[in-house]
Amino acid sequence: MWIASKFGFFSIVAKKDGFHVRARVRQDLEQLMAAVNLAEPIQVWPEADYRYRVILIAQEIPLVFQALADSIDYNNFKDMIAETPAQGDKYGVYGQIWNIMYHFQEWNEQEEV
Repeated sequence: MWIASKFGFFSIVAKKDGFHVRARVRQDLEQLMAAVNLAEPIQVWPEADYRYRVILIAQEIPLVFQALADSIDYNNFKDMIAETPAQGDKYGVYGQIWNIMYHFQEWNEQEEV
């Protein structure tokens, strides 16, 4: 699962040893773990596509989603990103993702006709 949030961009996957909450930027995981109030160590996997990760047990995952839900205090995601110092550098990237998905939506609707 990909998550773009006030705390950063994450990928969460289930593996044998737990749920890997992965990020491309260490600061994103630091902010998320602080919001969740978990002290799990941030691991660095230099050769992985997501270099930074924490491994959580199943009971901790709802805490992550609750913190993400509690952080939604804005009416426009991209504007909030632009105004958040720790996330502002992602504004252009999120805009590209928005644009690609918008064009996908338009293409998909044409296919449905």
